[in-house]
Amino acid sequence: MLRKTGILLLLIFGFQTFVNAQVKLPKLINDHMVLQRDTELTLWGWASPGEEVQVEFAGFKRTTTTQPDSTWQVQFPPQEAGGPYEVTISGSNTITLKNIMLGDVWVASGQSNMELPMYRVAPLYEEEMRQADYPRIRYFNVPQRYNFDKEQQDLAEGSWQIIHPDVIRQVSALAYFFARRLHEEYEVPVGIINSSLGGSPVEAWMSEEALKEFPRHYHEALRYKNDEMITNIQAADQSRMNTWFHVSNTLDKGYDGIKWSSPELDDSKWGTVELPGFWDEAVFRNSKGKELKPGNENGTVHLKGKNGVVWYRKTIEVPESMTGMPVELELGRIVDADSTFINGVFVGNTTYQYPPRWYTVPAGILKADENVIAVRVVNQQGAGGFFHDKPYELRTDTDTLNLEGRWKYKLGIEMPPLASQTFIRWKPLGLFNGMIAPLLNFEIKGVIWYQGESNVGDEEEYAKSFPAMISNWRNRWELPELPFLYVQLANFMKAYDKPTDSEWARLREAQAKALEMPYTGMAVAIDVGEWNDIHPLNKKSVGERLAQAARHVAYGEQDVVPMGPVYAGMEKKGSRIEISFKNTGSGLIIKGESLKEIAIAGPSGEFEWARADVQGDKLIVWHPAIENPVAVRYAWADNPDDANLYNQEGLPAAPFRTDSW
Repeated sequence: MLRKTGILLLLIFGFQTFVNAQVKLPKLINDHMVLQRDTELTLWGWASPGEEVQVEFAGFKRTTTTQPDSTWQVQFPPQEAGGPYEVTISGSNTITLKNIMLGDVWVASGQSNMELPMYRVAPLYEEEMRQADYPRIRYFNVPQRYNFDKEQQDLAEGSWQIIHPDVIRQVSALAYFFARRLHEEYEVPVGIINSSLGGSPVEAWMSEEALKEFPRHYHEALRYKNDEMITNIQAADQSRMNTWFHVSNTLDKGYDGIKWSSPELDDSKWGTVELPGFWDEAVFRNSKGKELKPGNENGTVHLKGKNGVVWYRKTIEVPESMTGMPVELELGRIVDADSTFINGVFVGNTTYQYPPRWYTVPAGILKADENVIAVRVVNQQGAGGFFHDKPYELRTDTDTLNLEGRWKYKLGIEMPPLASQTFIRWKPLGLFNGMIAPLLNFEIKGVIWYQGESNVGDEEEYAKSFPAMISNWRNRWELPELPFLYVQLANFMKAYDKPTDSEWARLREAQAKALEMPYTGMAVAIDVGEWNDIHPLNKKSVGERLAQAARHVAYGEQDVVPMGPVYAGMEKKGSRIEISFKNTGSGLIIKGESLKEIAIAGPSGEFEWARADVQGDKLIVWHPAIENPVAVRYAWADNPDDANLYNQEGLPAAPFRTDSW
């Protein structure tokens, strides 16, 4: 019998097709893998019923007989870190696995900020990517598959990769920096199994049994067990989107006659607009410089409230020093999709709003003197446009041309809003069955997790569902003390001058409540986000903060401060409130002259920016006009970008509130 009860049942019903088959291994058990040190190891696979299978590993030999359900498994005693080893599996055929290491294996999961590969954060880490040569760090990327019918026994594909400059671009940035820090600290091999999917809510990662505690999600999961319904939804979505894009492409005036990407086009009657900016906020002018009002349909149009295709053009002067060589073009971020041309030559496109626009202009396209950049923007719904505070430039190693400022624009075609597709891959249960169940028989050291953006707005439920998911994984791995380390949401969106309420702050609070569970740790990230990007570049700080938590939670270093200060309680003292914390380490510090993002309220419940002093491990908060304070909030905002309370170990304090309003 397999050690994992749930896996056994799945194998019994799922692998009858292995009758009279050769020995087969799961995708995780392959060349270059890392096996978990210091614990009993299970190796498993499939073969013909009754077939004898022999496995040799690290000087041990184990022999077993394949069960009637075509499964076999063997165990090996705990072993210290080391390697490389070979594993030989013999039955009717022989498989030899090479370059196997014993070390620490971590599952990295969550949504896009865990998935985000190194190439997406390259502007900060180009030199580190060139030097990423760590033969004892291994990486396995789980294919993104969902299943609502049953828990999958194996992955569709996948292989272990050795960290090297040739592969680093596709490796999860956060997972890499986490693994590298632990590898350097403990000098043992580290394996990362990255099982993450952008946009996924927590309920997608929960098993069917765990979802029963959440009837709304459980019943939705049951609905999606209907394959015919899924097929019909996908077909309807695809048909609707195909029609929208066919019409927008066919009727786009930018494709009539002289293409609007052509440098030969006369654009003297086009309107003008300052970029970057969005259609609902920009000042649009006609060719004579007159400001247009929303709804003006006389000639050039204001774009507020419109969807469809808009073309932008800009004529730039290029010095001769930038010609005759490849040039990098960066166009920040654009909502939603773009196709970009220089002098009529297509240089790149991006099909959705989140990735940065990094295009290489081949040598020979730019010429000295005047050049025309044309950008075709397709916006499906909401306000289209160009994100603020992102780079818009052409550059070489020696020259940079800023592309911000006045551009010409013209509406290619107005379209009705395109409703979003049904993201079936995000539905409850599907990702657990497809991307977690196949991992459950593989011994691991712990889990790192970055997720929550997709559950903003459901913070009350998340305060229950997130801990339930942690317990679910611990139960299914049969590891009640499984370390589970996670990232609290980074600062994001607009910063406000006055205290506000915030769904993002409430979701962060729900995340922090999971610290009440044993063997958990949290990396605070409110100081490394970007207001205009849900995928901030700084993944190194976050990965290393997770590693700091791991040293305490997973490796038992009790003298290591695992994270920044966490609210522990308050005491009212006259007109002041005294706040106490956990994880103050060597003491609280304020980075700067005074504490920012700290607010206080009296009985009215109206918060005002407060004054605060550090006294030992306490924070004293007051406001000269509030004699009877009742509540304090710190960093309670979508984007508390001025938050500056830390411990002396350099770790930021977690946002908190003393009220429950």
